[in-house]
Amino acid sequence: MSADSLLDALDPEQRAVATALTGPVCVLAGAGTGKTRAITHRIAYGVRTGVYRPASVLAVTFTARAAGEMRVRLRDLGADGVQARTFHAAALRQLGHFWPRVVGGAPPRLLEQKAPIVAEAGRRVGVAVDRVSVRDLSSEIEWAKVSLVTADDYQRAAEAVRRPTPAGQEPQAVARLLTAYEDVKAERGVIDFEDVLLLLAAMLAQRGEVADEVRTQYRHLVVDEYQDVSPLQQHLLDQWLGGRHDLCVVGDPSQTIYSFAGASPHHLLTFTRQHPRATVVRLVRDYRSTPQVVGLANRVLTATRRPGDPQPLHLVAQQPDGPPVRFTAYDDDDAEAAGVAARAARLVASGVPASEIAVLYRTNVQAEAFEQALAAAGVGYQVRGGQRFFSRRDVRDALVLLRGGARSADPGVPLGETTRDVLTSAGWAPTPPAARGAARERWDAMQALVGLADDLATTHPGARLVDLVAELDERAAAQHAPTVDGVTLASLHAAKGLEWDAVFLVGLSEGLMPISLAQSDAAVAEERRLLYVGVTRARRHLELSYAGARTPGSRANRRRSRFLDGLWSGEGGRGARATVAGVRSWAAGATGRPATGTGADAGAPGAPDPAVLDRLRAWRAGVAADRGVPAFRVLPDVALEAVASAMPTGPAELQHVHGLGQTRLREYGPELLRVVAGADVLAGRGRPPRR
Repeated sequence: MSADSLLDALDPEQRAVATALTGPVCVLAGAGTGKTRAITHRIAYGVRTGVYRPASVLAVTFTARAAGEMRVRLRDLGADGVQARTFHAAALRQLGHFWPRVVGGAPPRLLEQKAPIVAEAGRRVGVAVDRVSVRDLSSEIEWAKVSLVTADDYQRAAEAVRRPTPAGQEPQAVARLLTAYEDVKAERGVIDFEDVLLLLAAMLAQRGEVADEVRTQYRHLVVDEYQDVSPLQQHLLDQWLGGRHDLCVVGDPSQTIYSFAGASPHHLLTFTRQHPRATVVRLVRDYRSTPQVVGLANRVLTATRRPGDPQPLHLVAQQPDGPPVRFTAYDDDDAEAAGVAARAARLVASGVPASEIAVLYRTNVQAEAFEQALAAAGVGYQVRGGQRFFSRRDVRDALVLLRGGARSADPGVPLGETTRDVLTSAGWAPTPPAARGAARERWDAMQALVGLADDLATTHPGARLVDLVAELDERAAAQHAPTVDGVTLASLHAAKGLEWDAVFLVGLSEGLMPISLAQSDAAVAEERRLLYVGVTRARRHLELSYAGARTPGSRANRRRSRFLDGLWSGEGGRGARATVAGVRSWAAGATGRPATGTGADAGAPGAPDPAVLDRLRAWRAGVAADRGVPAFRVLPDVALEAVASAMPTGPAELQHVHGLGQTRLREYGPELLRVVAGADVLAGRGRPPRR
């Protein structure tokens, strides 16, 4: 591939990035605009034209996954040897290299968890620390250190940004804890992750020969996600540069969502002041999402823009039209979980891979209801932020088998076939197990490895098992896991940098979006940016919802997020009508039955009998109360409505009602028939729900 051919696949703005090889460069890149493509082609073009030596380029980003993806792309573009790492990984490597020469001996041991040190520091200064507060205090210590805030300055700095003190502590107590924490670390001879950056920055500032060596090695720096840089990271970056300006930064102020952890868009917004001769390129062509998704994303940011706020990038959709964005108000949390699970099942049935569907929420505690609802609907899922892929026992065992197989593999056998042969003994089979559970999760993991082998064989014809093992080792080091089949459940923060064909944004009610802890204007503005990040994760299907009440039958005292005022369907948005009838038609659509509901749909063919539906809900509430489970775990609304529509009179007719399944037919079939017939089956059950 020639140097010029690298540019052929880029749009004009991306090409402007790729050809701006020297001097300060600022790339303002909206969501889905191909920023990673632009900067990796820039590096590859610089290498191909001879402007860069691969080893002279250091590209830093914020997650190991992003760094791993960047290395893979650079390798595929012929730019092997470029260092693409996280800030911490790059700093740790340099610190380990120079420590024996500058300080002597091995570097201090790196502290994996702050909790034991924080607990000991708390005891020394009389700060009560329990399991919950130790986590909050650990986060506060991290914020102080990445913000370059000392114990002496803590109270003033926290008040300046209106930052509430954690765990109900007084600012003075937190300041004492900060000092004690550093004392305990010093006594135990350990350093934390923030110390890695602090110590390296100090070493570069104080030892000219070390700084010269690093600056001679790394002549060209690239920083991705620059809107999330902290004062500490900027301080280290300044030491790496040493007054030079050969820096390319990439970011989007509208995606600043980590201010609570010390991130600030200040450095991105003031880049041209610090570097007056900078080249500025704006990437606004959105190649990810449909015009329907892009339109909503733009309106989310501009709905309540205040004077003085930075002008957000206005995305321009490049994809063809897609389905309208859907908006739904559910009665309660259980109904929302069941409704979303039914919609996900319908998407999977229509051909959307489960791995291309995500349910995104504001807080992790919201995940459980959706886990249960997806399981009840027979839809596989994975929780992002759970056990890491490469830490799983079955995956570790599979890697051992692959390493052994690499030593004796026949080079004439295709990589995919060899991989399948090896992994058969680890639980892989041509077809997945019928049931969910541990066996299916194991198969999903093995299938992810098989899929990676197929991808590697496609991009690198002639690749062998030893090459797959090397790829997996590199991915394991970067925690860059292959795709596992199953709907992704993730918090909005954890979803940053990812994308799916279909996204459900759930729980969009006041108190959750924006979260009740967001009291200042700045905090509320960040919550709006968080919603924008969630919207822009979707390629084609996007559905937004909230629940009016927490539990079935309780008072509907929630109201939808203020961020959706004027955007919700019927108020200027472009989506499905947010009515009870609309909600029911979605759920019924997942079963392939005609739409049913009330209001406009009442009396339509196949509509459920209202009296029977009420009796079925009362029966379900009783069963759920007896068993101590959520109502949808007994039967989802979809199944109740299907029964009330079909009005079965015997087992044979009940067998044909969609959405029940053989297990539920055996368990509940006789009682369902009695409820439909009007018999009283509530005796001994829990009380029916309030109406």
